[in-house]
Amino acid sequence: MEYTAAVVTVSDKCCRGEQEDTGGPAVCAMLEEHGWKLIYKSLVPNEMETIKTELMKCADEIKASLVLTVGGTGFSPRDVTPEATLAVVERETRGIPEAMRYASLQITPRGCLSRSAAGILGRTLIVNLPGSEKAAKENLAAVIDPIRHGVDMLAASGDSQ
Repeated sequence: MEYTAAVVTVSDKCCRGEQEDTGGPAVCAMLEEHGWKLIYKSLVPNEMETIKTELMKCADEIKASLVLTVGGTGFSPRDVTPEATLAVVERETRGIPEAMRYASLQITPRGCLSRSAAGILGRTLIVNLPGSEKAAKENLAAVIDPIRHGVDMLAASGDSQ
């Protein structure tokens, strides 16, 4: 099976050119190191409808097995990535963000402040990662192996229908 992924960076500052996106490229590199084929990447502002549209595009049109968002999971009023994700997924996968928060808590007590969400849209798994390069890499490292198994299960579920 080919493991395909899309990475969507969510950041107003990066969209305006005020800040360089380092989290998105770091996540792309990690995916490729673990055998994933990166088939799409994008940068969008912290806008609920834009994020929702991008997630649905990645699942429905691009047909990525995995969509990782990078950013928009903090406490700022404009951080709406988890809400956008939960608005489009059909089923939540709560264990993934719980595992990421647990791993983060081993590094910093601030790990409990993550608002990341995850869920399934069709046969696509969507997972929110923090925007900082360091935190995004740490969070992805905590779940990258189980995610592969989850994607395998989603792909196999189409065979039994």
